[in-house]
Amino acid sequence: MSVTAPLFQPFTLGNMTLSNRIVMAPMTRNFSPDGVPTDDVRDYYQRRAQAHVGLIVSEGTTVARDGASNDPRIPNFHKPDAMAGWKRVIDAVHAVGGKMGPQLWHQGMLRKPGTGPEPDAPSDGPSGITHRGKAVQAAPTEEVVWDMVMAFANAAGEAKRLGFDCVELHGAHGYLIDEFFWGVMNIREDRFGGDLPGRATFAAEIIKQCRAQIGPDMPLILRFSQWKSQDFGAKLAETPQELEAFLQVFVDAGVDCLHCSQRRFWEAEFEDVDGIDGLNLAGWAKKLTGLPTITVGSVGLSTEFTGAFRGESSKTRPLTDVIERLDRGEFDMVGVGRAVLQDPFWAQKVYEENFDSLSDYDAVALKTLY
Repeated sequence: MSVTAPLFQPFTLGNMTLSNRIVMAPMTRNFSPDGVPTDDVRDYYQRRAQAHVGLIVSEGTTVARDGASNDPRIPNFHKPDAMAGWKRVIDAVHAVGGKMGPQLWHQGMLRKPGTGPEPDAPSDGPSGITHRGKAVQAAPTEEVVWDMVMAFANAAGEAKRLGFDCVELHGAHGYLIDEFFWGVMNIREDRFGGDLPGRATFAAEIIKQCRAQIGPDMPLILRFSQWKSQDFGAKLAETPQELEAFLQVFVDAGVDCLHCSQRRFWEAEFEDVDGIDGLNLAGWAKKLTGLPTITVGSVGLSTEFTGAFRGESSKTRPLTDVIERLDRGEFDMVGVGRAVLQDPFWAQKVYEENFDSLSDYDAVALKTLY
């Protein structure tokens, strides 16, 4: 059997059947002026679909809250011109046999007031405080929180209307949904606060309302992480038991798949439980919930993503470890970020086992659409 065969087995999630297990991870590109995906953005995604990426998850695309975005070049997923642009994207991906879902995003308190397409709008957060505990505005009322919930749900409905194959919710990295998870930023005393399962209520309501919009069969994916952009060492769950209680909230709400973000996929999530070579976050999430999971975090590269923002490059890294873990059934799909950003033909080269032609990652790739 081919070394890479486990990566190229089909996989079915809800009513979506993928040709293989490779997922293009969402990566912000800032090439959509006034929030509208251009023809260059369309072609960027189509190239990956044509070159055997099994599932494309779009760059984060913002929901209909004025404070959701910090940059007018980030695509939105609610204004008519942007929706027309996204329709061109998904039609182009489907034309070459690809599958794609938008990643619905709200930056939360990470978006600084005075930035983005609506600079006068306040930022949204669970408690009106920063990660340092500084109060910068009043905590939102439950009515306002519900408006945030419906902004995600309405965007999910638009994704179905346009013909996307699935929807992903960005609940990771210290953005809005993740801020509700994080006790440092969520000090609410109503049903959206409390212990970790209580703080998961916001996301659970989003999942339920998205499901009402998209129906029972369209796959709904939740991306989550332990680490935050504000604190790489943060942990929502210190033990498998805490992680299980947290994730069960989303299982009960009706999510189909968990996209488990780590900075380095090869690291054991609970080393004190099963050792240095133990299950990673996606492995534990699958074990505890029974749901399909996507692993992600520097796949195919030797260093994590943070160096890219400092202009640092990264050497290629063998895929042996991630393929062996996939073959053992620890997780179901493999998210690939910078390696696919650098080279649109990455998946095709891996399929052909043409490893010598895989490119090192050069940070200049952030500045163009290969």
